[in-house]
Amino acid sequence: MQLGTRWAAGSEAPASVPASLRPAIAAVEAKGLTGHWTLTWLEGRAIAELDAGWEVFQAASGEAVARPFTD
Repeated sequence: MQLGTRWAAGSEAPASVPASLRPAIAAVEAKGLTGHWTLTWLEGRAIAELDAGWEVFQAASGEAVARPFTD
């Protein structure tokens, strides 16, 4: 895993965040959640995790998926 970067929800995502994830990140933020995002890379795919309990990631198909964390 490669560590990317962190940024506050509601602020502009860093340039290193793939364009394919940006709409899904915006949709999660539209729920009114606060906190910080952490961008990491696993097997060449980006994963953005919001510490309020959500993740946005690139599926193998390249599609962006947003989902709440599960136990």
